[in-house]
Amino acid sequence: MGAFSKAHTALVVLREDLGGDVFAPGDLGYDAARAVFNGMVDRRPAVIAQCAGDADVVRAVRFGRELDLHIAVRGGGHSVAGSAVADGALVVDLRRMDEVTVDPVAEAVRVQGGVTMSRLDRATRAYGLAATGGRAPGIGVGGFVLGGGSGWLDRVFGAAVDDLIGVELVTADGERVHANADENPELFRALHGGGGNFGVATALTLALHELPVFSVALLRYPPESGPEVVRAFREVIRTGPDEAGGAVVYLAADGEPVCAALVTFVGGEAGLRKVAGPLLALPHEAEVVGPMPYGELQCLLDVPSGLRNHWSAECLADLPDEAVDAWCGAAEGMPVPSGSRHLLFPLNAAWVVHPCGIWADPADDERVIGWVRGVRAGIQPWATGAVPLNLIGDEGPERVRAGLGVGNALRLGKVKRRWDPDNVFRFNHNIRPL
Repeated sequence: MGAFSKAHTALVVLREDLGGDVFAPGDLGYDAARAVFNGMVDRRPAVIAQCAGDADVVRAVRFGRELDLHIAVRGGGHSVAGSAVADGALVVDLRRMDEVTVDPVAEAVRVQGGVTMSRLDRATRAYGLAATGGRAPGIGVGGFVLGGGSGWLDRVFGAAVDDLIGVELVTADGERVHANADENPELFRALHGGGGNFGVATALTLALHELPVFSVALLRYPPESGPEVVRAFREVIRTGPDEAGGAVVYLAADGEPVCAALVTFVGGEAGLRKVAGPLLALPHEAEVVGPMPYGELQCLLDVPSGLRNHWSAECLADLPDEAVDAWCGAAEGMPVPSGSRHLLFPLNAAWVVHPCGIWADPADDERVIGWVRGVRAGIQPWATGAVPLNLIGDEGPERVRAGLGVGNALRLGKVKRRWDPDNVFRFNHNIRPL
């Protein structure tokens, strides 16, 4: 049988066997199925398998291996690199697998591979529980957690991956395995930050935390007040309890950037006002202060799907005044007007500078990407070299190794060799088999 006939026959069988839908180039619905969050990404997979359950994932992976296709995995499709789709590849699309099961007694939750942050937040809120979540509602929980997972709650509850109890995985051989502290423990450790390198995560079980009350202070300042605002926010984080978090952000509004400070607080309004005192004392143009459901905050900085996106990030061990001035100065070059954001937020003992270029017109590509790169270059004197991989796109293997840690990257390469020796799952911050 020729290669074309073999592929055609295999595709016919896949369409018959899969509980979900299958799309190939030319099919009605194919273009919608391949669209992802980042509008810059325009890739044409060979096949898209929209899986309805674990058995579909097994069938799809075995189909891909039979035809020697590389495999991309789509959970939320929110990666700025567009790693959920790839030219000529099989896409295992998990969006139909979106069940969330909360166990309030055990304070744990099982989420399927297609669950997004907004769905998780809604399900846990009913029980006064929460997980450290990403800073946007459309982020896929699976990729977020396995990539480390930084959010508004990580100072008090830790990174999202710290709450990982177990993973249900379909391997490159199309086999279903479980990974936890007792079963496949080496694989389980590798999944803590190793992302989608080791298989398709069809479900995760996470520990939850009690969050009966959550409050926020959102304050708007004149853009020229930025350095003073950042210094006050720095003081809030340095002297405040772990229950306090947040960010300073410049938004690219009409005419000129707008400076805003967000203080999050696990607790009531009185405690929030005490913690946020240095920022509230500064002259500001508008404020919202008080209790807010955590899930609503997650939607506050949402970005519509389909816009063009280019992000990056740098970690800083400390935030001296010179770094504050450099970060604020970079806001002057923001593309205005656009949806771009220029963020600074704490990450445990460190700080993260996170420029997010967000725009609509392809004619602005060079200008916006240049701004993001300029922010990184300007902050280099204070950068540690560590990389929060969930916050960057495809910036090359050296940045991946920096994000994983050199010694850790070697260990993960050996685990990769055990579970995916052919590097079938390569559309990610890739760990090559060693």
